[in-house]
Amino acid sequence: MANEVLEKGRLAKRASYKMPSLRTEDKNVALERIAKQLLEDEGEILQANQVDLEAGRKNGLSEAVLDRIMLNSDRIKAMVEGIRQVIELQDPIGDVLETITKENGLYIEKRRVPIGVIGMIYEARPNVTIDAATLALKTGNAIILRGSSSAKSSNIALVKSIHTALENSRVPVNAVQLIEDTSRETAKALFQLNEYLDVLIPRGGKNLIQTVVREASVPVIETGAGNCHIYIDESAKPSMVEEVVLNAKLQRPSVCNAVESLLIHENWFHNFGRQLLDKLAQHQVTIHGDEQVKAAYSDAVLATEEDWATEYLSLDLSVKLVNNMEEAIEHINTYGTNHSEAIITENEKNANTFLQNVDAAAVYHNASTRFTDGFEFGYGAEIGISTQKLHARGPMGLPALTSSKFFIKGTGHVRQ
Repeated sequence: MANEVLEKGRLAKRASYKMPSLRTEDKNVALERIAKQLLEDEGEILQANQVDLEAGRKNGLSEAVLDRIMLNSDRIKAMVEGIRQVIELQDPIGDVLETITKENGLYIEKRRVPIGVIGMIYEARPNVTIDAATLALKTGNAIILRGSSSAKSSNIALVKSIHTALENSRVPVNAVQLIEDTSRETAKALFQLNEYLDVLIPRGGKNLIQTVVREASVPVIETGAGNCHIYIDESAKPSMVEEVVLNAKLQRPSVCNAVESLLIHENWFHNFGRQLLDKLAQHQVTIHGDEQVKAAYSDAVLATEEDWATEYLSLDLSVKLVNNMEEAIEHINTYGTNHSEAIITENEKNANTFLQNVDAAAVYHNASTRFTDGFEFGYGAEIGISTQKLHARGPMGLPALTSSKFFIKGTGHVRQ
């Protein structure tokens, strides 16, 4: 109920006041204890995860969603490795961003500080529970987590492990809170928790993100859905196209940085397009093609207007032919979600024009969109990929979870 949100908001807020005084060593010791506790509690966590998976199958969840929920020994080890990577990262808290010494001797320093209390609302993936909590703690923030009903048992087990680990550390146990009631009522209460929450970060599908942006009175960092495109330019090398496209679509189709749409220069398609579509079809990819693609490739499904705007998160791919790069850019800026967009070309001028004019958090030349990820960018675990333009954009590592504060030192200065 909403009372749970209020109570856990109060606890997190009180804990947040203790966090800025923690040393980096204190935070790292706590994170290492969380890593070890996850390994100790692996059996209990996997048992809870099985409860979620069985319920998901009974409720008819797709295989893609079940894959996002599923934990196993390797995925828990990956969580632990992610925590240890965060430990190794430089602590941004206290970094001096700017110094000013006025003519009258007044000294002004701008430093990185924690945001305070971060709210995280997310779907399916229980690994987000660990990523979000550990990143928040490393940056001296308290965090309130609200996962989905589909991973409720897993999230409860994971947060139990976190609390056990924090009991013997300098980090307050109440710095990590989980809203266990996954009803719509508690979500709405979290959206309005201005008294205790400094920022709210949604991570999930388009509907969740739009709901949070529309209904929240708490400031929101928008992490967007990934309707990602690859534009194949006229000069693209066929071997490179095949390698990049197959990786971007097939390596993990259910994630936000997988490619969902191909835009192909007409001349390239007439020379090499059928071979590429045949290769995709061999991997069970369903092609949703425009009229030209459908006419040339009978196995394609005729695309609708809705297909151009769809984040499939599955083995589906929309394919459209374009006359030139400008048409591709216009299409991406119309239907894209400002996430990750790529061009494959040997024409350096076209590459630079594409990278400058496509509106997205991450733009690629001759590389797979699958690299838009905190680990790949060297940030360690990420709390999300921001598609907005204020505060943070792209994979959000430690610096994105900080604010700034001015420290002013005088010797009895007064303003004249």
